Amino acid sequence: MRIRREPPVQLKTPAQFDRMRAAGLVVAQALDTTVAAVRAGVSTADLDAIAEHEIRAAGAVPSFLGYHGYPATICTSVNDEIVHGIPSADRRLAAGDLISIDCGAIVDGWHGDAAVTVGVGPVGGDAARLIEACETALWHGLAEAWPGHRLTDISHAVESSARSSGPYGIVEEYVGHGIGTEMHMDPPVPNYGKPGRGPVLAEGMALAIEPMLTLGQASARLVADGWTVVTADGSWSAHFEHTVAITADGPWVLTARDGGRAGLARARASQAARVARQNGASPAARKGGTGSAARPGAARPGAARQDVARQNGASPAARRGPAGRGPAGRGPAGRGPAGRGPAGPGLAGRRWPGGGPGAAACRRPVGWLRHAGNDG
Repeated sequence: MRIRREPPVQLKTPAQFDRMRAAGLVVAQALDTTVAAVRAGVSTADLDAIAEHEIRAAGAVPSFLGYHGYPATICTSVNDEIVHGIPSADRRLAAGDLISIDCGAIVDGWHGDAAVTVGVGPVGGDAARLIEACETALWHGLAEAWPGHRLTDISHAVESSARSSGPYGIVEEYVGHGIGTEMHMDPPVPNYGKPGRGPVLAEGMALAIEPMLTLGQASARLVADGWTVVTADGSWSAHFEHTVAITADGPWVLTARDGGRAGLARARASQAARVARQNGASPAARKGGTGSAARPGAARPGAARQDVARQNGASPAARRGPAGRGPAGRGPAGRGPAGRGPAGPGLAGRRWPGGGPGAAACRRPVGWLRHAGNDG
């Protein structure tokens, strides 16, 4: 009998999570500043210059620039471009466009990675609903990042949320990833699949979760530049991403300014309402509504403490100290010499379309994790 082994996953100490939090806050600032500059007539190269300035002004280094030859600081994917769009002085935004901006930064050797999709000026109708559905699916996935859950509990939560929002295409070929001392690490994190499969999530893991939804079919193709991935049918797409640390007290969203407090609260309220509807009760009648969709009645240990800590964007484990920092030196032993966890085989080694790896989402996983999907 052949035994399928899961690849090792890098574990981080709380002090190392602090460094990732610093990188995450740089990414958050760069995205906020870049999004604020989005308007009709602005080129995607202009946005790239803004993001690079913000990252370097913070003393950080862009994760994407030069990564396997990628030529820019951010990915700017417009309308039917799903991921990895290359900024260009010739690509000027028009009113009503959608643009996904994906950004990564390195602080002291540790990465943060996040993406957001926004409209160029006011957008409504299908485009606005697509953006909302994709961001909501991200937060439902992040809410599953608890020790003891399985990796595909995240995948299933993303898919369930997206399908409940409308008939959106869920891109399967490109997925999320582990992150830490490399931008792309194991495990790959699909945005679809059955719950209860894949590795058991453990304290010290960090993941970049990034759903990609389309208004049409989920099929994608690569264009001639070897990087930009577009929808095969020309339908518009949205892409959201956050980096999340898995802590004893639950998910800590390292690339959200508030540590994820607001988004996770919305996800829990939505999950509680869904469970209440299934059971014929009002959401207010249920206690313990913080459970996941896969565990509808389960209250999460430490959830109240987690929310208090996140009021200042602090680590869920933090009780004192400045916002955005957890206690240095806490955490289980056995994480390798000098407090470093074992680095798994990074996803940078996996082949990307066009012969080069992209700067954000990874290609669909193969091998052990493929069993996480709905294909058997």
